[in-house]
Amino acid sequence: MNFPSELKYTKDHEWVRIEGNTAYIGITDFAQHELGDIVYIDINTIGEHVAKEGIFGTVEAVKTVSDLFMPVRGQVLEVNAALDANPELVNSDPFGDGWMVKITVSDTKELEELLSVEKYKALIGA
Repeated sequence: MNFPSELKYTKDHEWVRIEGNTAYIGITDFAQHELGDIVYIDINTIGEHVAKEGIFGTVEAVKTVSDLFMPVRGQVLEVNAALDANPELVNSDPFGDGWMVKITVSDTKELEELLSVEKYKALIGA
């Protein structure tokens, strides 16, 4: 399993890549592995301000549907359009082409509450 050290993580298995006041968000390698084959991503919160731990969409796998939780408060700027035709990108490249949303972070102090790679690995027992 892959755990990029430059990312921040949540207890709900989302990752965050921070670029200034902007952040890219997706689900972790662990999460996609647990879900199995992903068949559909439903995110219709573009333009919306989503609270920390608020639901910004869902991911549907063959066996289940799971909510996607916002790691930090922010406005959804962009949804990864490539996932419409190729939701399996989340399985094959969860930290790259399988990113889900790009947001403007409302409160950068909330980023400090996210998990480091070491704390995330301890959380999942890796």
